[in-house]
Amino acid sequence: MPFAKIDDDLDMYYDIDDFTDPWKKPETVVLHHGNAKNSRMWYAWVPVLARKYKVVRLDARGFGQSSVPPPGYKFSLSGFARDIKLLLDYLDLDKVHLIGETVGGSISMQFASEYPERLRSLTVCSSPFRFLDSFYAESGRRVARDGVYPWARESMVRRLDASQVDPGFIEWYADQMGRTSQRVVVAAFEALVGNDLSENLRRIKTPTLLLSAENRAGYPDGYLQEMQKLIPGSEAVVFKGVTGFVHHSHPEKCLAVVLPFLEKHGDPG
Repeated sequence: MPFAKIDDDLDMYYDIDDFTDPWKKPETVVLHHGNAKNSRMWYAWVPVLARKYKVVRLDARGFGQSSVPPPGYKFSLSGFARDIKLLLDYLDLDKVHLIGETVGGSISMQFASEYPERLRSLTVCSSPFRFLDSFYAESGRRVARDGVYPWARESMVRRLDASQVDPGFIEWYADQMGRTSQRVVVAAFEALVGNDLSENLRRIKTPTLLLSAENRAGYPDGYLQEMQKLIPGSEAVVFKGVTGFVHHSHPEKCLAVVLPFLEKHGDPG
């Protein structure tokens, strides 16, 4: 199994999928999952992306197969962003296309604001940029009280529309989340509470694509449009008639938009 020694507390798990033509030198796409998830969440994206790009899927610090940090470790968006940077250094990747989902997209926006020189493009899927309401603190308390799986299963309705996906996907999704360390999920929520990335978004100069379902829990009216205004020159695509996390429920629709965007912002040479 591939692991990158990031620091004394982190052996970061990653997967590389590359089914490009062997005589070509493909650009790299890095995929970052959200809270209580892991690199397997991108399974439907990989076959399409890996035909044209080298695809790196990571398990963030404490998630999936990566090392769980010792008690007392302070998670932060900047810390997660630094871990991406160190993984790129480890893999000798100069510039990449970065795609993040939910909180993984929030981390990716933080990365773009801190390490713009490492990016060709940024794609953000169903991601928040403000963590000021009670939802995040309440979610952390629920996980601390009841565990990860009960919280994940009960809240699955906000992620996936049961009328639009296979029921087995809902169960698999909740099970993947339920495998995550309870302590890590609680600590990640605590790290998110109170953050407002508005100023970070204003600093993003990387070509950015924002994806969202028409009905996305936690997005009040105008939320996506505000993100688009904050990130200079960004593009936003809203998928009509879709509820929840469109990148999971309708990966093909998302990829039909993402692939041209990646090509547009790739190396012209």
